[in-house]
Amino acid sequence: MINIIDYEMGNLRSVEKAFESLGFAARVSADPADIASADKLVLPGVGAFADCIANLKKGGFVAPLLAHVESGKPLLGICVGMQMLFDESEEFGRHRGLGLIPGRVVRFPSGMVENGERLKVPHMGWNNLLLKKPSPLFTGVENESFVYFVHSYYCRAANDDDVAAGCRYGEIEFCASILHDNIMATQFHPEKSQAVGLKIFKNFGEL
Repeated sequence: MINIIDYEMGNLRSVEKAFESLGFAARVSADPADIASADKLVLPGVGAFADCIANLKKGGFVAPLLAHVESGKPLLGICVGMQMLFDESEEFGRHRGLGLIPGRVVRFPSGMVENGERLKVPHMGWNNLLLKKPSPLFTGVENESFVYFVHSYYCRAANDDDVAAGCRYGEIEFCASILHDNIMATQFHPEKSQAVGLKIFKNFGEL
């Protein structure tokens, strides 16, 4: 069973439908008690970091999520769900994350230019992955495959070994995916990334 945490912040149904289309048992659950019976856990996220972490705490999800990770079961974070795994974010102030991955979440600087054109923030649309190390998520995924991003903030990992894939936006190569033991995450949205995204979900479901 793949348990998708419903803390009222994320593309829950589209993630659930993607897993179900691949033949996996998946459920969207707002009950933190369901985490204990899950084989795999998905932490999605859309919106501001502070709101997401507040809702996660208010819903009582933090302790069972940490217990899931401690047990060695796979965890997949998506977008802000990846950012919350880090120590802290500077989005609209300074906010503590879950502290599972050393590092910080920072904003893209304004005024970035590429090929003579000013780049917009948020970074939104298709961009290609730069694979850094073997990750179960990327089995069968080619280097420089395109995936879909929507974000104004990015993760700056303290340890390069945690970065499974990067992506370049202007002069910045940011962390697009992490792998730390049984913790996996993507800054991009697999559920919006067509065939590549489905392949990533399939890889996670088969762990």
